[in-house]
Amino acid sequence: MEFVRSLRRLWHHQYFCRLLAVRVATQSCDGLLQIALASYVLFSPERQPDAASLATVLAITLLPFSVLGPFVGVVLDRWSRRQILVVIDLCRAALVLGLAGLAATGLRNGQVETLFYGVVLLAMSLNRFLLAALSSSLPHTIDPDEYLVANSVVPTVGPAGVLIGVAAGTGLRLLLGGRMEAYQADALLFVVAAVGYVFSAALALRIPRRRLGPDQVSLTGPGDVLAGLADALRHLGDRRAAALGLGTIGAHRIIYGIVTVAMILAYRNYFHRPHEVDAAIGDLGLLVAVTGAGFVFAAVVTPPATARIGVRAWMVATLAGSALFQVVPGAIYAQLALLVAAFLLGVTAQSLKICVDTLVQAHVEDDYKGRVFVLYDMVFNVALVVAAGIGAQVLPANGKSVAVLVVLAGCYLAVGALFALASRGLNLNEGTESLTSELA
Repeated sequence: MEFVRSLRRLWHHQYFCRLLAVRVATQSCDGLLQIALASYVLFSPERQPDAASLATVLAITLLPFSVLGPFVGVVLDRWSRRQILVVIDLCRAALVLGLAGLAATGLRNGQVETLFYGVVLLAMSLNRFLLAALSSSLPHTIDPDEYLVANSVVPTVGPAGVLIGVAAGTGLRLLLGGRMEAYQADALLFVVAAVGYVFSAALALRIPRRRLGPDQVSLTGPGDVLAGLADALRHLGDRRAAALGLGTIGAHRIIYGIVTVAMILAYRNYFHRPHEVDAAIGDLGLLVAVTGAGFVFAAVVTPPATARIGVRAWMVATLAGSALFQVVPGAIYAQLALLVAAFLLGVTAQSLKICVDTLVQAHVEDDYKGRVFVLYDMVFNVALVVAAGIGAQVLPANGKSVAVLVVLAGCYLAVGALFALASRGLNLNEGTESLTSELA
């Protein structure tokens, strides 16, 4: 299996292993936190969410970081990234404990919910900051010719960590749901997630303070932030392959995000009645797990596929495959068909992300990687919020719409065609030639 071979190849890098352990630990906590948030916000017995409410939640939790992201990126390129990992996880532990306290009150009035969403806003923004720090730290733990193999392993192991958290959180929530009130069970999930973040911070301390870069560490003022942002944008403008990759995955994310919103609504409001909270959580947890399995399988197929046909052709193939799987079996509103579609779309989505991660790693200089990966996360955040906003306009309350899925399939094909035209003449395999030769 190429995934095992790839992991074995990277395993001799001591600090890669330690950085990977931090990623798995913190993303496992993210998965558990997502289950706690979904249970408290979207799956409470007294609520039946629609696409508009989902769009509101996503905007509250994701847009603030999208505004502050460029300024945060300069911090990643100036301050010790190891210290950033430690401090962020400890801050998130404190914030999630605050969420636990708010949930434990059992109150759902306007003041409590405003404060709750404010804390969620901070916690989710810090999460994106941490993921950007992890991505920009990766080149300091591996050799330059290992970017593609690392980007097939790391983005897969990370979601595997999320799956661990989702599985543990779903199981714990279902177990506690029969023994205590729903708000008490949610509060306990938040506490467990907070403990996990402290553990992740402890793992980060095993890496030397300066080991993850940046190579030059200095303090920054407001002027430096703005100048650094301008430099990063100019640098990205000169790196057409990386810029094209970010644009492509942003468009993909909008389409994929609309589908995600539709599936959440379907599992909450179409397949289950409002009072069937535990069943809805369990089935949605299974859908997430199957999607994650698709992410893992993407790491198996992407390296040999890009070795055989190249990064550009594989990206076009994943977009065309997404269009097909979106309709068959995606438009068949039966739970088994949706599970198959979730797996296949997970494979194509993660394969595309592996390729784009590699383009950014290979074509962006290290001094700019922190800022560029924050821009990358901004693209993800804004695209998902845009997707939810579109979903609020076009999706019914139960999420079921074959017509919408067919239109989205056409959008996948359009993105694939535009990428193929825009990337004509570009050497997207630059920086991965030695790996391609080895895998071939």
